[in-house]
Amino acid sequence: MTFSLVARCAETGMFGVAISSSSPAVAARCAYTRAGVGAVASQNITDPRLGPFALDLMQGGMSAGEVIAGIKDQAQFLEYRQVLAIDGNGNTAIHSGQNSLGVWTHAYGADVVAAGNLLANEDVPQALVDGFQEAPGHLGDRLIAAMRAGLAAGGEAGPIHSAGMQICDEVSWPAADLRCDWTQECPIEAIALAWDVYKPQMADYVKRALDPRAAPSYGVAGDE
Repeated sequence: MTFSLVARCAETGMFGVAISSSSPAVAARCAYTRAGVGAVASQNITDPRLGPFALDLMQGGMSAGEVIAGIKDQAQFLEYRQVLAIDGNGNTAIHSGQNSLGVWTHAYGADVVAAGNLLANEDVPQALVDGFQEAPGHLGDRLIAAMRAGLAAGGEAGPIHSAGMQICDEVSWPAADLRCDWTQECPIEAIALAWDVYKPQMADYVKRALDPRAAPSYGVAGDE
């Protein structure tokens, strides 16, 4: 019911996850990033505990491959799960359980790994990877390009209704956490529109948290 990618910007050190599904609020359950550590997507009959658990292992010094091995050793019902991971060195790893739904597969690239289940075809994860690697610019721009490429390659077997994109940078909270929890239109385009609005303001919201005195105007009535 889902296709996604986790990725790293080798230039900035940012990590990101982009994901879409026919299920509601997919990003609320499946997308996890941690600054300086990595990014994880946990999907397919989702266990939301796996994302934080994987990042904790990574923060403790494990590589992405070691994290996936650790999850296999310690977590239950892994035959129903897909877990994607990327670490601070750009290493990637994935577990896809044999009970993943429908057509499921995954693909790897430099600083990116993608996977999906209940896919329209087996080409979708590779299209995600190619879309990411071929796109220029900010990590967020590249994640959006990847999701559009995955959708153009067929996406999920049925209509998608939710999507999300999470990016972490240097602070302990996500620098961007954009979601479309349900729509009859295209949730990926909803996220893309939100990113167009949020991208120019992303650094300002970090400034507002760290030092309101240095923050620019909010641009709303009464703010001078």
